[in-house]
Amino acid sequence: MERKYRNIRIALPSKGLLAERSKDLLANVGYKVHNPNPRQYKASIPRLPGVEVIFQRPGDIVVSVRDGSVDFGITGRDIFLEKRESNGNILELHSQLGFGHCSLNVIVPESWSDICQLEDLSKLHNMLKRPLKIASKFPYLTNQFFQAVNNLEIEIIQAEGALEIAPTVGYADLIVDLVSTGTTLRDNRLKILESGEILKSQACLIANKACLKSNPKTLELAKKLIELIGAHLRANNNLAIFANVRGDSPESIAQKIFQQNVISGLQGPTISQIITKQNEKWYAIHLVVQKNHLHQAIREIREVGGSGVVVSPVNYIFEEEPPELIQMLAALED
Repeated sequence: MERKYRNIRIALPSKGLLAERSKDLLANVGYKVHNPNPRQYKASIPRLPGVEVIFQRPGDIVVSVRDGSVDFGITGRDIFLEKRESNGNILELHSQLGFGHCSLNVIVPESWSDICQLEDLSKLHNMLKRPLKIASKFPYLTNQFFQAVNNLEIEIIQAEGALEIAPTVGYADLIVDLVSTGTTLRDNRLKILESGEILKSQACLIANKACLKSNPKTLELAKKLIELIGAHLRANNNLAIFANVRGDSPESIAQKIFQQNVISGLQGPTISQIITKQNEKWYAIHLVVQKNHLHQAIREIREVGGSGVVVSPVNYIFEEEPPELIQMLAALED
């Protein structure tokens, strides 16, 4: 009964870069978290009355969303997938929030010069004549990955804390762990096996399926989050370009633009006539291009006769129907 009357809850990581970037993301879509006392584990979003923010560890967020004590959560996708065996009550609303990037990898001592590929582990297995001991905080994902490696017996040792010492101490032969920069591996004389990447991970947005089904306000907030976050992330890598182009007609300018590589826009360029004092034939073009194509875009605009180029950031790009929204609604019908 308590769940029926409580506020809608969003769980965010309690500390670290994941916590800061989660709050930044919500602020960027207009839902700034108000947290005047950083020691408190509750906060609010002024633009969302009736919604409270709970700060938890990333692993606890998955548990809270699963049991329905929290409606939404932002956590690492690696943690979400590790617990997917019992994640029937959780929907992944957005799998790529654009931060918290890391990868889960098979890692061995640097001194193993003859073991560089995943397939080379069979040499060690044959030499030891016993299952290989693998220390990991991700036993489910590790086991799933190694099931596809032929004729390799393993024993997974679930561990907490720093795993880098495991091969040196001897309680494991190798480890499976997250890697972001690789500095810790180099400091501890470890290396990633080629073809030993289990998954690439980043932050994801999850929600409790039962809460979405039972509470229309929760479902409505889910739709808003999917729309705004998706539109913001799509816009994040793009720029809006405005330029003036001399030409005979919008169609003739468009044909020149279509012959270029990166300035065609989303569906095509927007071209409108400029009213000049001398009645010259000038047109204004509006384009959206990827940030990493900016310099090429400027060159191409000049090639079609463009000048007076203005570049602006893009805050949102809304699609006709976001695929994440379609997926969520389909999942709720099951």
